[in-house]
Amino acid sequence: MFQVNRAENRIRRLEERRFGELGLRERDHLQEWLAGLPDALGEELLIIQKEFDGFADTRERLDLLALDKEGQLVVIENKLDDSGRDVTWQALKYAAYCSSLTKAQIVDIYQSYLDRHEKGSRAAERICEFLGAEDIEEVQLNVGNGQRLMLVAANFRKEVTAAVLWLLSHGIRAQCFRVVPFSHGEELFLDLQQIIPTPEAADFMIGMATKETEEKTIQAVQKPRHLLRHAFWEQALEQLRAAGISRFNSINPSQDHWLNAATGMSGVTFTLIFSKDEARVEVGITRNDAVENKWVFDKLHEQKEQHETKFGVPLDWLRLDDKKACRIACAQPFEGYNRENWPAMIDWMTDHMRRLQDTFTGPLATLNGKLKNGQGPA
Repeated sequence: MFQVNRAENRIRRLEERRFGELGLRERDHLQEWLAGLPDALGEELLIIQKEFDGFADTRERLDLLALDKEGQLVVIENKLDDSGRDVTWQALKYAAYCSSLTKAQIVDIYQSYLDRHEKGSRAAERICEFLGAEDIEEVQLNVGNGQRLMLVAANFRKEVTAAVLWLLSHGIRAQCFRVVPFSHGEELFLDLQQIIPTPEAADFMIGMATKETEEKTIQAVQKPRHLLRHAFWEQALEQLRAAGISRFNSINPSQDHWLNAATGMSGVTFTLIFSKDEARVEVGITRNDAVENKWVFDKLHEQKEQHETKFGVPLDWLRLDDKKACRIACAQPFEGYNRENWPAMIDWMTDHMRRLQDTFTGPLATLNGKLKNGQGPA
């Protein structure tokens, strides 16, 4: 840190000092400085208690307890010249203790602080003023597991910074602030900088942690669903083979909600669909050329009544003009994720897949021959 001498147009290096050699103490000095100007930590904070010891079955005290603008509790731990190797664990314990505090308890904690330091002030009113709310009833405090950690020290050990970075990667909002005293003559200066995460990277790291949490949540939901589908297809394929529907003989069970079998025409499949609320059979027309797909569909659709008569029930003819592919489908409602319904679903699929093959195998072979002979779309 440097001091600027404008008269001489020079800068002068300030002397970096240690809190201990200056006779400065954690509670009497650093803690009081931050309590008096919490904005020094880079955002608006409302200090609601100092030396908070309201934890059941323990005499431990956290240095400063604050609220941020989102109504979340912020645990602030100060360690002067050395962070100490246990500061992260200590702060995590305090955050865990605070996680169960209700809105009423938080208001009481703040009121006891005001009664000592600002007599006559009302905690509920001050909280509403800070959060921009009209009434304490509409305020939400300490929601979920959003408690935050702020660690303040002149130096941080590697085990501390590693732990904080790990917490950040798991969505826990933890910050490290390096605070260093400097002197010039009788004057004393204080440099307070956020070092983890750097202010420029904070939003990015929080966003990445949120994304990772969402992905893990999705994976946790998907895994049992994938296992369920695999189990269903094992049973379905066994019955299809036993019923003589040989197109699926070489198909293996899948975690997907669909299984395809060849029709004899490239890019056109007989498809089974297993979903939460229905079973479905389809002719999927998904060739690389959209024009060819529409041509195949239209040629089949020209004989719609004949095909539906042979199939036995009306079909859903989905030309899908805004997409490359087309589909011809038949669906039946089922509670698919209820295993008790699987025998009925598989019976329906087996019957209707046989009908689908009998109805469309010949017409598709005819159209395939026309495409190969250059008699397809102009």
